[in-house]
Amino acid sequence: MADVTQILSRIESGDPTASDELLPLVYDELRKLAAARLSAEKPGQALQATALVHDAYIRLVDVDRIKCWDSRAHFFAAAAEAMRRILVENARRKASLKRGANGRRVDLDNAMPLQAQRPEDILSLNDALDVLAAEDPVKAELVKLRCFVGMSHQEAAATLGISRPTADRYWAYAKARLYCELFGSDDEP
Repeated sequence: MADVTQILSRIESGDPTASDELLPLVYDELRKLAAARLSAEKPGQALQATALVHDAYIRLVDVDRIKCWDSRAHFFAAAAEAMRRILVENARRKASLKRGANGRRVDLDNAMPLQAQRPEDILSLNDALDVLAAEDPVKAELVKLRCFVGMSHQEAAATLGISRPTADRYWAYAKARLYCELFGSDDEP
């Protein structure tokens, strides 16, 4: 994995060939994460794991915008964010008024980890996640890795560089906070 960090540094420096070297090293892991995330979707979705990985990768190594990654974990956190944005954009497109959206809220207890198949569920969770991110970015990142990328609890903790017990506490807080945000409770968790 040191190769990944070195290649990321070269991409940051503007080396146009570095992104070609990065894809083979991270593709399998990104594909596995995308496939796990999309396995909960209805069969026949327009968005497939390969397309999700490719779209996210293109956003990550866009040569017009220089990216700065500190490590492999930082790269995968950026990948989680890119996948989240792609899934949210896809959900927004599906849930547009043109397509008959009705704005129902997701039942958070049944959606963790995110198993929602309705676009409006993803949009509701995304809106609540934006509020959590403003309050506590690390907890929000944990939710992104778990819900939008499909990482296990242990994988997400390792990616964030936190212990499993800390991840457990953060997860419990994030679920409670998101529940309050989704269902309008004014009480802090």
